Amino acid sequence: MKNRIITSLLIFALGGTFTYGQTNTESNAKQQQRYFDINKNIEIFNSVVREMEMFYVDSIDLNKTVRSGIDNMLNTLDPYTTYFNKDDMKEFNTQITGEYAGIGAAIAFKEGKVAITDPFEGKPADKAGLKAGDYILSIDGKDMTTCEAVEGEAFGRTLSNFVSSNLKGQPGSTIEVKVERVGEKKPITVKIVREKINIDPISYHGLVAPETGYISFSTFTDKSAMDVKKAFLEMKNQGITSLILDLRENGGGIMEEAVQMVNMFTPKGKVVVSTKGKLKQMDRTYRTTLEPIDMDIPVVVLVDRGSASAAEIVAGALQDMDRAVLVGERTFGKGLVQSPREVPYGGGIKITTSKYYIPSGRCIQAIDYSHRNADGSVGRIPDSLTTVFYTEVGRPVRDGGGVTPDIVLEEEKTPTITYYLANQYIIFDWATDWVSKHKKIDSPEAFSISDEDYDSFKAFVKSKDFQYDRMSEKSMAALKEVMDFEGYMKSASEEFKALEAKLVPDLDRDLETFRDDIIKLINAEVIKRYYYQKGEYIYNLKNDKGLAKALEILNDQDTYKKTLSSPALENVANAE
Repeated sequence: MKNRIITSLLIFALGGTFTYGQTNTESNAKQQQRYFDINKNIEIFNSVVREMEMFYVDSIDLNKTVRSGIDNMLNTLDPYTTYFNKDDMKEFNTQITGEYAGIGAAIAFKEGKVAITDPFEGKPADKAGLKAGDYILSIDGKDMTTCEAVEGEAFGRTLSNFVSSNLKGQPGSTIEVKVERVGEKKPITVKIVREKINIDPISYHGLVAPETGYISFSTFTDKSAMDVKKAFLEMKNQGITSLILDLRENGGGIMEEAVQMVNMFTPKGKVVVSTKGKLKQMDRTYRTTLEPIDMDIPVVVLVDRGSASAAEIVAGALQDMDRAVLVGERTFGKGLVQSPREVPYGGGIKITTSKYYIPSGRCIQAIDYSHRNADGSVGRIPDSLTTVFYTEVGRPVRDGGGVTPDIVLEEEKTPTITYYLANQYIIFDWATDWVSKHKKIDSPEAFSISDEDYDSFKAFVKSKDFQYDRMSEKSMAALKEVMDFEGYMKSASEEFKALEAKLVPDLDRDLETFRDDIIKLINAEVIKRYYYQKGEYIYNLKNDKGLAKALEILNDQDTYKKTLSSPALENVANAE
């Protein structure tokens, strides 16, 4: 039975090759050789699995072994071609639809248990009174602090999945959750009625200036373009005359949703994106199909290195049509299209079937997965190998490296210590304790912790076994080895020691040096406990350099128009 499952999976995974052989114009001899190679390798794989099952000294977990084989096979292609078993498909469907049935809260493994990290506003967990920092002890009497024998790093991941699966269920069903809470001597038990949870693709929207609307859009799930449309029309009724669309850290999603979003601001019948793959019958051209809702409003799109796939289609198409000014960092560069396919026994495979091309004709795929280095790594396509394309008015743009904004902002450097304070939940835990002692705070616009609070935080950090990596220290150690080897240490030892002294980790010094950066993270975490994600966004936007630049451009219509104008027209204006 297991061998039949393995054979079915492999035949399906290789099935696209059969189709290719039947539809391509290769000679009959090459087709026959292709069929032979496919069947030969399937037979070899089946034989290897059969021999291992029969003769290997220890028992073999066939499901785990074959899954590893499939994953490793797909890893030689690209990161986006992936296999999902029956259990994985639930999570995959959630990513596509943005819907699931549960309690509406983010969870994470920490300190050997699973904690609530973010109860979503108005969702069942929030309505039942669960708070960030609550540790889940049991669900319907079932222990949630342990699971099947799993050790090491996998334990946290497995336990989190175990808790997550027990929190999810049929909408309308009731579960009893027991939690441990900071400041409470005894565990708290609450009853929660599961609901159908829709993951809101809009992280935040609102007016960021008297006549400027802002929409932060996080993912392209089913019907998400309609949500953006509603948010835009709501703000338009409030009198906005310009729009900022924030696609930073948007990893993409459904391509058709990207097309609909572009359609909001561009004419009917315009080509937004085309896909081209191995099979010609899979090639598609996607056009705008509706009348736009606003062709004139000035638009600025914010992008960064985390803007990928469908987000790059929106940004790139609006740039190619000269419909929006792009501000930020060069985007990720994912120009590959995946198509889901079913496999036997409830599983599926997401296969990269084509590349996409935006209106100017360029493909923004930045990494060449088809040509790997000797060590298996891949690299970005060098700028010298990219090609120049042109927008509708003749502005030059390039392929092969993501979408480069019209106005490039330097990447903001994040101090190493802030990453580790957040990643090790130091800030989270301090905020949990602080919130337990404060019933309310000022508005997100006005709140900040006091100097006394920060002193308390520093003492809290020192009471923990806090370790943080320092690239500068590692680099100095490497430099010392080179200097010793090349004989420079004798003549430059004093200078080296002076520099080394400044780069030795010093927790007290670093907590003061990066005080402002750390306080911003603490403020955001505290504000989220009272005003949810909306409050966190309002606070973070106060110090957002990308937003400030976008507002500057929208407030200077000459700069806005000049950025989107033809180079030839600009030269004529300069000559006059």
